[in-house]
Amino acid sequence: MKTLKLALLAGALAVTPAAAFAQDVGATIYGNDGNAVGTVTEVNDQVVVIDTGKHKAPVPVSMVFDGDKGKSVNATKDQVDTMMDQRIAQADAERDAKLVQGAAVISSGGRPVGKLGTVDLAADTIILEAEAGALKMKKEHFAVNPQGQLTVLYSVDQIASAATGKPAKTGGGAR
Repeated sequence: MKTLKLALLAGALAVTPAAAFAQDVGATIYGNDGNAVGTVTEVNDQVVVIDTGKHKAPVPVSMVFDGDKGKSVNATKDQVDTMMDQRIAQADAERDAKLVQGAAVISSGGRPVGKLGTVDLAADTIILEAEAGALKMKKEHFAVNPQGQLTVLYSVDQIASAATGKPAKTGGGAR
C-alpha cells in the first residue's frame, strides 16, 4: 500500500509543472535580462507557448522557472525570436527542397493525396495533382512531417472538395 501511495505521489509530482502553469495563460514570461519575453498563450504537459509579439515560441515546461519578477526563461526576447527565425528558416528550406515535380504528397492525416505537378517556387505556384483533380497551391500549404514526408496541410476530404468544388465530408476528422 505504501508503494502505491508513493507511485501516486510521484505521478502527481510529474504533472505538477504543467498543472501549476494552467492558471498562468496570459502571464508574462521574463528573460534572463529581466525584460519581458512575452505572454503565455498555451500550456500542456510538456510545452509552454510564449507569444513574443513576433512568434509563438514553444518552450519546454522544464525550462521555465520562478525568477525575480515571476516566471522566467534563461534567454532574452531577442534570443527567443532569433531561435524561432532560425527554426522557421530551416523548416522552410527543408520543405522547399522537397517541393519538386513528381514528389509524393500525403495529407495532414497521413494518407496519400497525390503528387506535385508543376512547381515554381519563385512564383510560389505549385500544382498538386490529386485523385479528384489538380489544385493550384502555395508553399505555405505544405510542410515536412517528422518522418520526412512532404505533407499538404489539409485532409484528403478537403483536397477532394477543393478539387471538385463539392463540400467536404464531415465527421471523419483529418484524413
